[in-house]
Formats: sequence, structure tokens, C-alpha cells
Amino acid sequence: MTIRLRPHHLLCLLTYVGKGYSADFMRNYDAIAARLSAGENIGIVDGPDDICAPLLGDATAHCRNESVIERDRKAADDVGRLLGAPIAPGVTIEVRPELLIAWRAAFRAGQTRAACAGCEWSDLCTAIASDGFAGTLVN
Repeated sequence: MTIRLRPHHLLCLLTYVGKGYSADFMRNYDAIAARLSAGENIGIVDGPDDICAPLLGDATAHCRNESVIERDRKAADDVGRLLGAPIAPGVTIEVRPELLIAWRAAFRAGQTRAACAGCEWSDLCTAIASDGFAGTLVN
């Protein structure tokens, strides 16, 4: 099976330590983190994805906002540049330990952080990156 992710969640998964919007959101994300750590592939999608799922019952969920769509565009550009391949709907990414190491190094260096501007989690993610990604749930 493949985990459906929107582009900016490629960055979020690097620093996920079990914090989120609600208990349902965190349970879902914990399960996704375990699947990624077990080697399940990522399928890039346009719009709300498997991480967004617990929020979609709320008509005001930010998952559909233009600001989040712009965040996806910026993340796709940055991650695509890092991987040397376009990040677009339909692309499949095989999650390997060496890929996570490269993604995290680029994230810590600020090379893939354009999508993080204005995100409410940015300070937490910066702190996690500065601490060597200790306690992250995707390995």
C-alpha cells in the first residue's frame, strides 16, 4: 500500500514527534509514521491527504486553504530540487534511511524551508532540527 501525501507533508514528516491538532490527528499521524518507518512508499497527491484525514470533517479545516496550496507548491519545488526530480501528483517516492538523512540535512540547513514560512509549527520544527531530530517518529 502507498501513503498519500501532499508535498508540504514531505517536510512535516521529518520533524514529527507526536504533536498535532487533536488526539485523532496524532493517532492517525502516529500510524502513518509507523508505516513510513516500515518502508511504505509515498504517493504524491494534490490537496488533502492521509495526514489531513482526521481534520476533513471540519468545514473550516485549513487543509483546503490557498495558503496551504501555496505551501505545497513551495515544498514541491524545494524537495524536487533536492531529489533532482519533479514532485507532482502521481509521483511515488520510496522512503529509505539515506533519503531521510539527506532530507533532514537539507531541512536543517534551511534549503527546503520555503514552505515553512508562516506555519504555526515552524518554531517547533526548527528546534527539533537543531536537536538532531531527536524523538522523531519517522525513521
